[in-house]
Amino acid sequence: MVGMDSYMNAYLDRRMKNLIQDWDLATRNDIGDFETRLQAIEETSKDIASFETSAEIKLEELEHRLLQLREVKR
Repeated sequence: MVGMDSYMNAYLDRRMKNLIQDWDLATRNDIGDFETRLQAIEETSKDIASFETSAEIKLEELEHRLLQLREVKR
């Protein structure tokens, strides 16, 4: 029955792999580097927040310049 046991183990391994992928479940490997990935995401979000702030300031400056140009055109 060794052949049947190895076949069943291989089948169950494939099914579990498919279930993990289908349901997007976390594995021990995923959880192992969770803190590192979380820190990377936090750093990226800080960069994005900084970009949003600078982009907002630049947009306000451009809107102000546009208003000035419209006034001059009148």
